[in-house]
Amino acid sequence: MKRAFAALTLALCLPGALAAQDSAQQSVEAPRGELRWLDKVSGATDDLDLAVGESGTRGRLTIRLDDCRYPADNPSGDAYAHLTISDTLATEPVFQGWMIASSPALSALDHSRYDVWLLRCKTP
Repeated sequence: MKRAFAALTLALCLPGALAAQDSAQQSVEAPRGELRWLDKVSGATDDLDLAVGESGTRGRLTIRLDDCRYPADNPSGDAYAHLTISDTLATEPVFQGWMIASSPALSALDHSRYDVWLLRCKTP
């Protein structure tokens, strides 16, 4: 009975997993990305337009855009970018990972003073 249930569960989940894998493979790498920076103490904001591999400094943060991708069938849709964010007061990066433009809180920078989020990938 347990084997039958496990087989049924696998059979039902596998098509969804394969579909998700197919859509992940249909992403396009963008040469640039646009990010927004916020200083929560002063209220200052700024947008950063970075090329992949480029860094920008705002306040104590240095933000590097490692990669920027978007769905091939929807360039204005769910862009996601890999960022490395360093603080001059910390020895290790304060954030290193993927951010999704449509869900910035899903994988957010956890910093007491600053917020950074992805706005979009820029297409050529």
